[in-house]
Amino acid sequence: MRYVSTRSKSSQVRAHEAILQGLAPDGGLYVPDSFPTLGLDTIGSLCDATYEERATHILSLYFDEYTSEEIKSFTLAAYGEKSFPRDDTTKSQGATRQAPVVKVGNDHILELWHGPTSAFKDMALQLLPHLLKASIEKAGESKNVLILTATSGDTGKAALEGFRDIDRTKIMVFYPAEGVSEIQALQMNTQVGRNVHVQAVKGNFDDTQTAVKAIFSDSRISEELEASGWRLSSANSINWGRLLPQIVYYVSAYCDLVSTGEVELGSPVNFCVPTGNFGNILAAYYAQKMGLPINKLICASNENNILTDFIRTGKYDVKREFFCTISPSMDILVSSNLERLLYDVAEDNELIPSYMRSLASKGEYEVSAGILDRIQHIMWADFCTEEGAKKVIRQVWDKYDYLLDPHTAVAYDVCQKYKKVTGDTTPTVTVATANPYKFCETVLESIADDFHDKVVSGSGLELIHLLYSKTGVPVPKPIADLEFAKTRFTGVIEKSEMAACVKDFADK
Repeated sequence: MRYVSTRSKSSQVRAHEAILQGLAPDGGLYVPDSFPTLGLDTIGSLCDATYEERATHILSLYFDEYTSEEIKSFTLAAYGEKSFPRDDTTKSQGATRQAPVVKVGNDHILELWHGPTSAFKDMALQLLPHLLKASIEKAGESKNVLILTATSGDTGKAALEGFRDIDRTKIMVFYPAEGVSEIQALQMNTQVGRNVHVQAVKGNFDDTQTAVKAIFSDSRISEELEASGWRLSSANSINWGRLLPQIVYYVSAYCDLVSTGEVELGSPVNFCVPTGNFGNILAAYYAQKMGLPINKLICASNENNILTDFIRTGKYDVKREFFCTISPSMDILVSSNLERLLYDVAEDNELIPSYMRSLASKGEYEVSAGILDRIQHIMWADFCTEEGAKKVIRQVWDKYDYLLDPHTAVAYDVCQKYKKVTGDTTPTVTVATANPYKFCETVLESIADDFHDKVVSGSGLELIHLLYSKTGVPVPKPIADLEFAKTRFTGVIEKSEMAACVKDFADK
């Protein structure tokens, strides 16, 4: 299988090259030149498989230059008991422990936060380091790899944890100083490992992500790093090796629903996904494209509802107010992975570079009626306010004794809106992207009797204890262990200082 850039088909690369490069030389994102199919017989056979076995099968369809045994070794290392131990933090009964589907009332929730950092990013970032290391060897690469990543909260910690102490790699994570929760910042700033560095940056996530992309596209920086023995790569979902593993948990969720008798094999389901950078919901679309019986993908946004507006109108316009919300991983206006969807549905792929140029120069672009119609056939979109998310957290806790984080609450709210507006009775799975203990302050404010007015005070660690005392919901071990962690990284820099920071880290 070959991979091409979303901005030009002229340059084709193999999987290991796409993983090593992260971003295509022309600034585009790598996509497969064709997609394999999953027939119902294959899906049926995967229903009795472990998560590792399901991942091995799907990855093998895309990574044909690796042997099945190689890929099996990757998935066993990524998804084994060490990273995804059996614990008491889920109410599922006999479901896949790495990504269980639980029933809350009449709704299904796909819990993607059972990994080492309690966020859905673990599902891909426990695997990517193994893919990257194998890609270095496959390419005969003499240089070491410096992973450069911007995060809106969860990617940073998951990437740091995945890459820590991996030979021939270093990883540097930038995050917006005021754009992550206290627990998210604490998780990153206490990260252990000889090859890691974390840096807070003034500004929002879009500012940070734009600056990281600029570093990738700066040939002078690349030349300086290569002269000192390093080449850049990415752990964001712009990297195909990060995006592909996310397809697996949609297939796995469907298999679990079939295995438990919630749906019949071949019957469709919907997925409602809290969406920021568009990688998670794009993976669901790719699963649908491969043949997974998905009826509708529901795109849930917070008050930074640029994706809702785009899916409704076809106009993407970043010239709007940016909100720092209680669901910070969704506080994004430039959703990078949307480019991959546009590439797939556009009638003319030459349109993609023009859209991206217009976005860079004018802050907007608009797709044709035909493209919009194809997108709307695939997706439905709405958004949820902060107040709405807090109400949902309270309602679900009071009614079902189930605790949502603010991102999942956004998706849960939008899922209910979709059902009410459309009357669609297709079984629908809401994707839960983080454990509620990562956002203690918001969750406590939501479930308090006077949550409209109550302001919860205290440090992140104190709030963890308070949330446990009020709910009895088990604290995930990765978060409980923060009480004994030592802060390693401090300070805040300007965006203009990021490139120098990268070079300093490479030289250490």
